[in-house]
Amino acid sequence: MTITGQVWKYGDNVDTDAIIPARYLNTTSEAELASHCMEDIDRSFAVKVKAGDIIVAGKNFGCGSSREHAPLAIKASGVSCVVAETFARIFFRNAINIGLPILECPEAVREIEAGQALEIDLAEGRIRNLATGREYQASAYPPFMLELIEAGGLVEYTYRKLHS
Repeated sequence: MTITGQVWKYGDNVDTDAIIPARYLNTTSEAELASHCMEDIDRSFAVKVKAGDIIVAGKNFGCGSSREHAPLAIKASGVSCVVAETFARIFFRNAINIGLPILECPEAVREIEAGQALEIDLAEGRIRNLATGREYQASAYPPFMLELIEAGGLVEYTYRKLHS
């Protein structure tokens, strides 16, 4: 599975309240969540993000409360992958559960800049900066996790397994 998109860059400790503010947690509408994604730290994000774009962030991305709304808002906004130095563990699990690809790669985070285009091969864990030609290596997804992500998350993956 290969992903290509433009980078939105953020720093360390982007918490779930910054990803989707608590005042919007009374909805499960993906479109509504997407329209408020990142608004407290980047007012332009929800308006300018394009399908396929990629978030690159520092340490501890997705810290804070364990709300599943945070990765859902990111995915619904059209973001195809999040690359961070590290992720909060509960965010990591929630992202995988809903089929949002995420990769940890500190070296890539240090060198990649906002607006650059990336090509990511999830099966290989390879991140290529199309602006510089530089490649970075993250851990590749095991085949079963790649299937889960390609299915769109744990619920769809389980449904397909039960009905195949």
